[in-house]
Amino acid sequence: MKYGILGLVVAAGWYALATPLPSNGPVEQERWNWRGRLAEGKTIEIRGISGDVVAEPATGNEIEVVADKRGRRDDPDEVRIEVVEHEGGVTICAVYPQGRRARRPNTCEPGGGHSSTDNNDVEVDFTVRVPRGVRLDGSTVNGDVEAMNLTAPVELSTVNGSVRLETSAGDARATTVNGSVNAVVRSLGERSLRFSTVNGGINVSLPSNLNADLEARTVNGSIQSDFPISVSGRINPRRLNGRIGQGGRVLELETVNGSIRVRSLP
Repeated sequence: MKYGILGLVVAAGWYALATPLPSNGPVEQERWNWRGRLAEGKTIEIRGISGDVVAEPATGNEIEVVADKRGRRDDPDEVRIEVVEHEGGVTICAVYPQGRRARRPNTCEPGGGHSSTDNNDVEVDFTVRVPRGVRLDGSTVNGDVEAMNLTAPVELSTVNGSVRLETSAGDARATTVNGSVNAVVRSLGERSLRFSTVNGGINVSLPSNLNADLEARTVNGSIQSDFPISVSGRINPRRLNGRIGQGGRVLELETVNGSIRVRSLP
């Protein structure tokens, strides 16, 4: 592992800094920092693979991203954190070294890109401080994703981990495969609300004056709602289509092994 200041880049108002962390035992660690600003309505994207993504409100109008890298067998310095500026905002990715058998290079691109760990054991935990009005799009593969007390639309995803979010905006989406989804959306919005998992429950809390077309499905679990629902079609304890309030935007909730609960905020 390399020691000392690993890199400092200053351009167009952005800067990033990587420094080693103290390590107790065989785990090597490294911390990477980035700061920058985005206008309200723009998006900060975080793309991880192995490790958690945690977002919280910023105290000012500057975004701060901290990436803590750690590895036992592999060197954290081999996993670079890449920053891509684009018209919609900024995308920040953990980019792993390309494996010998890889057919295509690992890349960081707005909205996605391609990346594989290829058995590299380095984990990267992201902490993001998000200013008021800035959108968050955060994802990982093996890890939990959490975004609490934000003020703009949120979209989160993982594969092996749970998802928790809370926003005072009206638009949010979350998905996982092995884990639960817990969401609190405190305002009315326009986009469809979509929350899904395969192995886990879904708990969603929404404004009491919600108007939505509900589509809720589970295989092994139950469906409960605090809202009165005008049911469309047959009444089925594991599949529910209906209208909340006047209807309108879609509220889609889907799991296989877990229950669904729709709560009304006070």
